[in-house]
Amino acid sequence: MDKQHEAKLGLELATKRQEHADLDAAIATLSASGLADATLLQRLKKRKLALKDRITELERHLLPDIIA
Repeated sequence: MDKQHEAKLGLELATKRQEHADLDAAIATLSASGLADATLLQRLKKRKLALKDRITELERHLLPDIIA
């Protein structure tokens, strides 16, 4: 993997991590307030899970699996 591609994936990873944290905070706030309906919370949680899957995939590409 060349440095430019690695940098692009690193930037995407940082962006996805921030989106995941933002969604986590939004879900917690909406749950605590009781203002959100169940459908909205379910949609946000699905998006959060999809982000987590993408983060895991990016980490797998960027961080080699080293067996000691």
